[in-house]
Amino acid sequence: MIAITMKASLLKTTPFASNLKTIEDIEVPAAYQRISVTKESFGSFLRKQQLKKDKTVYLYNGKPKANQTAQYAVLNISTGDKDLQQCADAVMRLRAEYLKQKKEAIFFTDNADKKYIWDQLKYKNWQQYLEKVYTMCGTISLQKQLKEQSWDHLSIGDVIIKGGSPGHAVIIMDVAQHVQTGEKIFLLAQSYMPAQDIHLLQNLQASELSPWFKVSKEKIIYTPEWTFYDNQLRKW
Repeated sequence: MIAITMKASLLKTTPFASNLKTIEDIEVPAAYQRISVTKESFGSFLRKQQLKKDKTVYLYNGKPKANQTAQYAVLNISTGDKDLQQCADAVMRLRAEYLKQKKEAIFFTDNADKKYIWDQLKYKNWQQYLEKVYTMCGTISLQKQLKEQSWDHLSIGDVIIKGGSPGHAVIIMDVAQHVQTGEKIFLLAQSYMPAQDIHLLQNLQASELSPWFKVSKEKIIYTPEWTFYDNQLRKW
């Protein structure tokens, strides 16, 4: 089983380069190259997400998060002033922003499979729609909405998710592949509880690889704040 978990004893972090502007500016380790994506794809959209110059993670109320060791960088995306945009919500936010940009249908389902569809006539504005989704949908419903994905076909935009109360979800923001072995490495982003800035995660177990992650020989991947298993990889 592929487990993703935290070991608090290892807190060596990778310095953040303040000149990074987007996800695709993050350097790929030697012997790896980014997988190809089409111009209009979700993968391309995620790679172009802008990063803040300040890597501090702030909560929805403007206070700094207590744990500042988990993040490598912070995405330049609003959090809102309510404790709503948490883990699954951050994943849905990124997907919704992409579909909105593409002018494609947007909907998310709750635990009872009721759909919440973006309709400008129904909602006063975009933020009101998002807050409705955040309130009614979560890790359980999002896990149901997504499809199972094989690690052999890992792609940008895939989601690692554990539905539950509590549950958690992270999204794969980029993927690179070893030019000889084909081994894949990837970047992960999350929000957390309480609602906070969406941030790119550090690899606290392998500072020489961070912020990239890969599956170890023991099929364990350590991330800062949760444990996942190999049957929890999903795709849209």
